[in-house]
Amino acid sequence: MTNFSELNISESTIRSVKRMGFEEATPIQEGTIQFAMAGRDVLGQAQTGTGKTAAFGIPLIEKIDPKNPNVQALVIAPTRELAIQVSEELYKIGYDKRVKLLSVYGGQEIGRQIRALKNKPQIIVGTPGRIQDHINRRTLKLEDVQTLVLDEADEMLNMGFIDDINAILENVPEERQTLLFSATMPPAIRKIAETFMKNPEIVKIQAKELTMENIEQFFVKSTEREKFDILSNLIDVQKPELAIIFGRTKRRVDELSQALTQRGHSAEGIHGDLSQAKRMSVLRQFKENKIQILVATDVAARGLDISGVTHVYNFDIPQDPESYVHRIGRTGRAGKSGLAVTFVTPREMGYLRIVEETTKKRMTPLRPPSKEEALVGKQQEAMDTLLSHVHEADLSSYKVLAEQLLADNDPVALVAAALKLVTNEPDATAVSITEERPLPMRRDRQGGGGRGGNGGRSSGGRGGDRRPAGRSGDRRRDGGGAGRGGERRNDRAGAPSSSAPRGDRRNDGGAGRRRRERSE
Repeated sequence: MTNFSELNISESTIRSVKRMGFEEATPIQEGTIQFAMAGRDVLGQAQTGTGKTAAFGIPLIEKIDPKNPNVQALVIAPTRELAIQVSEELYKIGYDKRVKLLSVYGGQEIGRQIRALKNKPQIIVGTPGRIQDHINRRTLKLEDVQTLVLDEADEMLNMGFIDDINAILENVPEERQTLLFSATMPPAIRKIAETFMKNPEIVKIQAKELTMENIEQFFVKSTEREKFDILSNLIDVQKPELAIIFGRTKRRVDELSQALTQRGHSAEGIHGDLSQAKRMSVLRQFKENKIQILVATDVAARGLDISGVTHVYNFDIPQDPESYVHRIGRTGRAGKSGLAVTFVTPREMGYLRIVEETTKKRMTPLRPPSKEEALVGKQQEAMDTLLSHVHEADLSSYKVLAEQLLADNDPVALVAAALKLVTNEPDATAVSITEERPLPMRRDRQGGGGRGGNGGRSSGGRGGDRRPAGRSGDRRRDGGGAGRGGERRNDRAGAPSSSAPRGDRRNDGGAGRRRRERSE
């Protein structure tokens, strides 16, 4: 590992990096910083969690002239959550340099962003649709941009942002430095690199660093009807400190979070139909350990960098292997161990092998815990809760009542009643999860002629149903509602739902056109 002091960066940036707790550069950071500091374009292949934000953030900050009030750097990210995270990290890196930064994304009042742009930020971090909107309104001028960053490029491509990106790049000077990062390198990404980059240096994480060897990977074979009971029992037995559960559709996420709450778990869901304020509130509570379980769609959880996640549950197997890697990468971070469990129906077993080929690691079959084992787990948790109150809580005001109860009742019966009360085992029949048909899987998400997720119809021709479910994502306009092509489309692959959200077909602030801010 290389120390940051060896990478020819300024003292102010080194101080900021140390304040953030970084000592040595990760492989993606070392390679990117060296080439970027030399003025080269960089094409980086790295998964989320490898430190790529600092990899492009440090050289980006180094090039900023604090005395120049114009926009000097532009970072494009696929989702609002990732844009916010990148902004927060760049702010920390540039703190001692007093760099001015602004994030712009759909779902936030555009008038507020226009006012903020008048304060002359030097770095803009934003989502494609909202950046393009500001360009069209002439509230964002990019003629002084020296550094352009495309983060999670493959995801932006999958979400259909290529037209927006092309339009943005037409407004950025040709004489610039371009840093492009992608978890995978399909032909379309390489074409972007050939078109918009100048002889880029390629920085690629070695395969062994992508296999996530510190994550234990299991699969549970079950029918759709059995899934939820098994999931609930697993949570009772495994007792995750923080867990993320991935569902295929928005409706699935809503049903899972509600059903888990009814079973006594602390759970909340996030997906594209929630307001920005609600999504940020849920994420904040999860980061602060006020919520034990986060239920999410792929796009809603894209780019989340939350430390301490101990378990990832794939309630629905992802539509392509790369999504699986991104999902389980939410745990096992910073050298800590993690555990991932994937639910697989009998007809999905063949596709499971394709996922294993991608990760280069076999998943271990996991025997579902019985109801009795799950009850033992809940009882143990109840006992731990009682003991923690005995040792930590102020019980002085309850002691007189306790003495009265002990005088009139069997002490063992009293403790048993307390344990039952704390266990709070609800009626297992109170929950309901809509059964979904397993979707046809695709080996290559770049292929154009595979079978789609709508009853096996051809993926050619018109119609949003033919895109892989779970990858089309929260296809949203900047105003915040779900568009016709988003996760609602995926609901059609399962049982129909009259309550599936329709989203809103509106223009953002009278922009004059319907826009695709699909995941924002």
